[in-house]
Amino acid sequence: MRELIAPLLAWYREGQPFALATVVRTWRSAPRQPGAVMAVSAAGEALGSVSGGCVEGAVYELAQEVLRTGVPELASFGVSDDDAFAVGLTCGGTLQVFVQPVTPQTYPEFPALAESIQSSTPVAIATLLDGANTPGRHLRITPEDTAGALGSPRLNEAVRDHARGMLALGSTGFLHIGADGEQRGDDLSIFVESFAPPPRMLVFGAIDFAGAVARIGKFLGYHVTVCDARPVFATAKRFPEADELVVMWPHKYLAETTIDERTAICVLTHDPKFDVPLLELALRTNAAYIGAMGSRRTHEDRLNRLRELGLTEPELSRLSSPIGLDLGARTPEETAVSIAAEIISLTWGGSGRRLAETDNPIHRPQP
Repeated sequence: MRELIAPLLAWYREGQPFALATVVRTWRSAPRQPGAVMAVSAAGEALGSVSGGCVEGAVYELAQEVLRTGVPELASFGVSDDDAFAVGLTCGGTLQVFVQPVTPQTYPEFPALAESIQSSTPVAIATLLDGANTPGRHLRITPEDTAGALGSPRLNEAVRDHARGMLALGSTGFLHIGADGEQRGDDLSIFVESFAPPPRMLVFGAIDFAGAVARIGKFLGYHVTVCDARPVFATAKRFPEADELVVMWPHKYLAETTIDERTAICVLTHDPKFDVPLLELALRTNAAYIGAMGSRRTHEDRLNRLRELGLTEPELSRLSSPIGLDLGARTPEETAVSIAAEIISLTWGGSGRRLAETDNPIHRPQP
C-alpha cells in the first residue's frame, strides 16, 4: 500500500469512499505477496494490483459490491493448474483477498496510518478478518502507542504485543487468536501489515560500480547510503540516486550508524586500508547481507588479515566475497544485477540457479 498512499489519502480527505482489496494470504505460486493492494473508488477508478492482472476483474467487481453494501468481504481466488487459465489465475496458485470499505466511519485510523507511512515512521495495522467480532475493525500500532479496537482490552493488548514484534522485523502476516486474546485460541483471524522504514543499503567505496549498485538498491526499495573518505568522489552529481552521501572513513561511519537484521552492506573499496577495518566491524553486526568486491586472491588476503584481528570462522562465513552471483557480469550495471540477485536469493532462500533447471516453488514464503 505504501506506493498508493498519497492518492488514497487524497480520496479519503475529499470524502470519496473507496474499497481497499488486500492480499492477506497466498498458497503455491500466487503472483503477489500478502500486503499487495488494489483500491477502487466510488467513481470507478482503480489503483494498484492484487494479482499482476490475473483476477483483477473479479476483485474489481467485488470491490464495487462492497462499496454498495458497506460490508467487508473475505474471498479466495485460485483453482488447480489444469483449470487456472479458464478462470484467469494462470499461475495456478491461490490467494485470499480481504475487501473493505474505507470511509471516516469504517476506517477512522486511516489518516494517521497514512501519515506514518508517508513520514517513514514505523507503524502496523491489524485488521480483523473474521470470527465472532465484527470484521473490518482495526488496531493501529506504533512502538509507542495504539489506536482503534478489535474487541476487548485483552484482545487489543495481545494483538499489540504480536504486532510490535512483527513490526520490529518488518514482517506482514496472519494471527489466529482467541476472542479475548487467548494465545491458544483460533476464534479470530487477524491480518497484521507492517510498514517499517525501508531497509538500508550501505555502499562503501565511491567508484563507478557503486553508482550502479546504488541505482539498483533504490529500485529494490532500499534507503541507500554511499560512503567514502574521499570528498572528490562522494558527490551528489556522481550518485544522484543515493538517499545519503557520507564523507568519512568507512569503519568510523559504520561504528556510528544503526545496523539491523534488514541492512545490506556492500563493500566495493577492495583496498585493505578501507575494507579490513570496515569488515572487522561489519561481520560482528546483525546485518542481513555483507558482500565485498575483489578477486579471489584479494579475498584470501582479506580473510587472513581478518583472522589476525580475531574474527572467528563462523563470523567470516557470513562474508559474500567475491560479491554477487556468477552471472558472468562485466559492466558496473551487470555487476550490480549480480549483487542484487545474491541479496534477493539470500533473503528468500533461493538457489541462484535457473528456474528452468529446478522444480522448487517459484515464490518462496515470506520468512
